[in-house]
Amino acid sequence: MRLTLNDLSERLERLLGDKVTRWIERLDEITMEVPAQEIHAVMRALREHHDLGFEQLIDLCGVDYRDYGDGVWGGHRFAVVYHLLSLHHNVRLRVRAFCADDDFPILASVCDIWPSANWYEREAFDLFGIVFEGHPDLRRILTDYGFVGHPFRKDFPLSGQVEMRYDPEQRRVIYQPVSIEPREVTPRIVRDDAYGDVE
Repeated sequence: MRLTLNDLSERLERLLGDKVTRWIERLDEITMEVPAQEIHAVMRALREHHDLGFEQLIDLCGVDYRDYGDGVWGGHRFAVVYHLLSLHHNVRLRVRAFCADDDFPILASVCDIWPSANWYEREAFDLFGIVFEGHPDLRRILTDYGFVGHPFRKDFPLSGQVEMRYDPEQRRVIYQPVSIEPREVTPRIVRDDAYGDVE
């Protein structure tokens, strides 16, 4: 039987009240923000408590809030967002945790709670540089092992750090400095006078 948002909200507050820093209800889902040091305990409670039973981790992704809201963002830079599903109660939940240190973003791994988190955490590490403490095999998953930087960070150069090509003389792939000249791309917008009018 599907839980209503009010029932879910009451159960969450009863179980986790003081461990949650912020509640957001939007688009028929609840998002709760949890401090970095509490994330592992909260996630274990969400999975194992009989009133909740979020037995499935649907997704986990990193977020870079640098320049968010036209630069008025005043919070921590990196966050991890978890999407959970309770099959028994037919309800979803979004959990967000901000990494306390912008220079070395780190959170506890939830691989021991949901094994499916393994590759998701590796992806967040590879693309954002978020370290998951306790992960059984934290290494790059999408980029090359020799790749420099984390390409989804907002300060990563658009053209990258290096480029690779096949060298027929050496008969192997080689890395070299980027040969593309950096440029700013400004989109050209053409609109008719009646753009967007509905007749």
